[in-house]
Amino acid sequence: MLLNHPTTLLAEITHRCPLHCPYCSNPLEMTRADGELTTEDWTRVFTEARELGVLQLGLSGGEPLVRPDVEALAAHARAVGLYTTLVTSGVGLTRPRAEKLREAGLEHIQISFQDSDDAAADHVAGMSAVPQKRSAAAIVRELGFAFSINVVLHRANIDRVGDMIEMAASLGADRLELANTQYYGWALENRNALMPTRAQVDAAADIAEAAKGRHRGRMQIVYVLPDYHETYPKPCYGGWGKHYLMVAPDGRTLPCHGATHITTLRFDSVRDRPLRWIWEESPAFQAFRGDAWMQEPCRTCPRKAIDFGGCRCQAFALTGDATNPDPVCTLTPLRTIIDRAVQDAAGAHVYRFRYLSLEPQRV
Repeated sequence: MLLNHPTTLLAEITHRCPLHCPYCSNPLEMTRADGELTTEDWTRVFTEARELGVLQLGLSGGEPLVRPDVEALAAHARAVGLYTTLVTSGVGLTRPRAEKLREAGLEHIQISFQDSDDAAADHVAGMSAVPQKRSAAAIVRELGFAFSINVVLHRANIDRVGDMIEMAASLGADRLELANTQYYGWALENRNALMPTRAQVDAAADIAEAAKGRHRGRMQIVYVLPDYHETYPKPCYGGWGKHYLMVAPDGRTLPCHGATHITTLRFDSVRDRPLRWIWEESPAFQAFRGDAWMQEPCRTCPRKAIDFGGCRCQAFALTGDATNPDPVCTLTPLRTIIDRAVQDAAGAHVYRFRYLSLEPQRV
């Protein structure tokens, strides 16, 4: 099989975070500070990634600003030719740190916002963070970074999607990603409290579509559909192990962030193996490449070259077998799992989130 070169690396440099968002896709068992890769480990990984063909790097977490070496990591990424985005809550992004990141060559900063309503945002984040986020947004604009805002949509905030769009515009965002919750990790634990109704989703999609025209040329708006309400599954980063890889804080390397939940696979670590070997030869990355692993109806379905059987992480989370078709697909009898989950969420009156994180972290 002819392998593609990966184009994007997500470096989750820590799981530590001052926020406690209940839709977090991080694993239920998270890596503590003493288990994280060192600065030297990460710079080696970035060099190997660029040699492998990676063009884009995301410095993410948790909250990456918890680590004092973010500036050094950004500088090394720039030196080896990677276009780098800092994916942050904005908490801890002071002007001195932002200026150092600018000097280091960081190009792009993405800040998460939980809501346009401050009290609701604080409730979801588990702390009062809105003033720090707004201050961080102003600093990002003043220093000339490319600036994105990410808002995760769920039952408690999706009805304010119009207000969130105008909030992002007022903060000067170049790009707004409205991402319906993906149910992995803590989000799966909180699914009944998070899942909006189909009517809410349709209304939000219409509002987002209308806003795209109003803000065209000033702010790009991306509306990420919620696959539980879709007919066919999402195409899993263009196919398992084709374009994307993620390195977890402890060095394990995966084809996507959700793969940590697939307990039937062993993911090799960059502490033990070069990144190229992991991409090209590791059993985990080869597990779902091509279509030989597919079960019916995926194996003979004409859509297998479009959505690649859907999400392996979701198949495992909902069926216990990562080779099963993604239950989102309406062409498989497993779709009843999704239909039942949607019905259960619609009938639930659960608004208390469950989120047990690492100890709160200061940045």
